This record gives sequence, structure tokens and C-alpha cells, in this order.
Amino acid sequence: MNNSLKVDLYELTMAAGYFQNKVEARATFELSCHTMPENRSFLVACGLEQVVEYILNLRFSDEDIAFLKSLPVFRDVKSGFFDYLKSFRFTGDVWAMPEGEIFFAREPVIQVEAPIIEAQILETYLLSVINVESLVAAKAARVVAAACADGVARGVIDFGSRRAHGPEAGVLAARASYLAGCAGTSNVDAGKRFGVPVYGTMAHSWVEAFDSEEESFEKYHAAFPEGIILLVDTYDTLRSVRKIVQMPLREKLKGVRLDSGDLKVLSRKVRKILDGAGLPHVKILASGNLNEYKIAELVKAKAPVDLFGVGTDMVTSRDCPALDLTYKLVQVREKDGTVKYKSKTSPRKETIPGKKQVFRQYDGKGMFKKDAIGLSTEKAPAGARALLQPVILAGKLTGKLPLLEEARQAAAAKLAQLPPGFRDIDKRRTGKVGYTAAISQLRIKKRA
Repeated sequence: MNNSLKVDLYELTMAAGYFQNKVEARATFELSCHTMPENRSFLVACGLEQVVEYILNLRFSDEDIAFLKSLPVFRDVKSGFFDYLKSFRFTGDVWAMPEGEIFFAREPVIQVEAPIIEAQILETYLLSVINVESLVAAKAARVVAAACADGVARGVIDFGSRRAHGPEAGVLAARASYLAGCAGTSNVDAGKRFGVPVYGTMAHSWVEAFDSEEESFEKYHAAFPEGIILLVDTYDTLRSVRKIVQMPLREKLKGVRLDSGDLKVLSRKVRKILDGAGLPHVKILASGNLNEYKIAELVKAKAPVDLFGVGTDMVTSRDCPALDLTYKLVQVREKDGTVKYKSKTSPRKETIPGKKQVFRQYDGKGMFKKDAIGLSTEKAPAGARALLQPVILAGKLTGKLPLLEEARQAAAAKLAQLPPGFRDIDKRRTGKVGYTAAISQLRIKKRA
């Protein structure tokens, strides 16, 4: 897929301006979340794999360049700029937090250092990818935490592709939710592209397509004779389950799905019917406009639900549909080696100057304690871990990126290092983030 024109126009007009004015400084841009959402205690870094794929494969085709030339804004731009685009290759460096890392406001998640034209062109794509994947990963982590809040392992499956903001967003959301702890997804393309386990049962239309509910179940069993999960609430949930336990297919029944009604009451009654029929192993899957708050209520009420299918609220992060992500210039290095620190000072949009590093510190039990944002040239404080790692150097990948399964394991480990209060979905507690003395002095100097 050619992603070269998936940019905002001003990135290309600025690029043309840099080119014609021979602005050849090496620039450092940092992507961070300017402010934390009101209802989030932490965020989960996700989307780096797609960012790297985009950067390393960014090319402008003849067709792309012909289109740009046709735009009135480029009418007076010299042909040399379009020749530059035709041979465009990213030659800079990218440092980033690994996928699955926990981060907070103002901390650089991705850092790009490159000739200013190259670094500028990346802005929109990087922001859009990191926004959707980190947003969904943080939401999914909350949903998974709610499902297991009492210490009992319950699975969560992404059912949200049809409600995502477009088909590609649905695929990326499936990837992000799996990284953050979901058991899998209903999205088949996510299974093909990323190896995410895929799950699915049936729709109400399948049941309605036959003359009777029993026939619909029998026909489904005939097509899929092993380990079937049946949707039981098309007409009358309890009556449907009573029918199923009397049918021969009960021997291959893996689970039943409840998609409507009072899930707390229905799950208890369904569990009683199944157990009474000698089917205690049959799982109950609940779905239907669920989110972490509704799931927490079901868990607290000890509703006998084994799996949750979560759709709209998770893949759109309905209560927080966008992150306050920014991609800002923090320093430039001129040809003679002179470094100039850059920052915005406008109210509520202040940025922190200088190429940075994030240092994470832990308490004696290995739990998150605090972060310090410092200059990239500083050494990590004793016992601290530097979060930004080199991913691309001089336009080349530094090594293989972690597999999705490895990133998923890393996310689980990092989430486990958060003190319990961070996983409380009803309270907001964000991490303590400070600045090193060098950063503080630089900020004061810039304000002077």
C-alpha cells in the first residue's frame, strides 16, 4: 500500500519551503501526549511496528508527484523539489519506547532525528497510527483488568471491527487490544496479518434464516461438528438453552453466547440450567454494548460469565476517543554543529526543549515509582531504566522488532509493575513524572 500522500498538506508545503530555501538543519521531533485524559491513569505504547514499516518504505511515485504538481499551491515550486521527492528515502534516526511500555503525559514515545524535511513529512502518519493503537491498547488494558478484578481469569475478545472508524482502524484496534491482554478478535484480517487468534460464533440472522431455532442449531453443528458456541438470545434465552441441553449436539457444545437482556440474571439462570443438565464445562460468553464499567459490575455481582465480547466501547475508546498527541520540534543541529533548542511557550501549549530521554525508577518490590525526563546526553539515575531505545539508525533498522506475542508479554509485565491503584477504573491516578536538573535549567533559560 502506498502511504506517501497520507499526510497533511502543510507537511509538503513546508518541505518544499525547506528545500527551496536550502534549510538543511538536522532536526529532532518528539511525539508525546501533551495531557493525560481525565479518565486514564496510564497509557500503553502501541503501533511502533506500523510506524517503522511506514518510515522504511516511504516513497513518492510518479503518480503521487504528478498529483502534487497539479495542486495550485505548488504552481511556483521549482522542479528540483519534485526530483527530490522522487528519490526520497528516510536517512535519519528513530528512538522509541518499545510496544507495551507504559507512558504518561509529556514523555516522548517516539523521537525522530533527521534532515528537517524528512522528519517533518512523517508527522501525520505517526500521530494517526500511535493515536489509534495506543488509545485502544490503554482502553483494552482497563477492560481486561475489570474482567479479572477478583483474581479469576476471564477472557476478553475484541468484537468491535464493525463499529471501528473504518476497516483499517478495526484491524489495528484488534492488534492493539490483543497486545494489551485480550484473548483474540473477531477480525479475520488481524489474524492473517498479525497472528491474533480469531473467534466467532453466529449472528441472529443465522437463527432467523431457518424455520426453527432447533434447526438452526442442528445445521450449524452439522457444518462445525466440534466445539460449537451457540447464540441463544434471538427469541427466548432460557427456553433456547433448555432446548439445547436436550439435543444430541449438547455433547459437542463448547459455549453459549448471551447478547442482550440482564446479563447478571440471565447468566445465573443459564448456568443453573447447564449445570443441572450435567454440562458444567460449557462456557458462558456475554456480549452486547459492554465496557469496563459494566464488566466490573458483573464481576462484582459474581455473575457466572467466563468470556466477554467487547466491541464499540473498546475499539473506539468511546469515553476517550482521541489522545492529545503532539509531534513537536525540540532542537535543530546546524551544519557547523551548533545546537539550537526549540520550544513553544504559548499558554497551555508549552513544549519542553531539547532531545530527551525518559528514566523510569522502581521501588524495592520492583513496582513503578516515578519517571524523570532528562536530556538524551544524561546518564540514567542509579537503578533507573532508559525507556527510549534506538529502532532506526541512519535509515536502517537496528534489529528485528519484537514479535506481537513478545510485545504482548512485555505489556503484561509492565502493567503488573503498576501499583494497584493505577488499575482502579473508577479513580484516576497518574504516574509521577518529573524533570532532571538539566532539563529544568534549559526550560528556565529558554523562558528568559
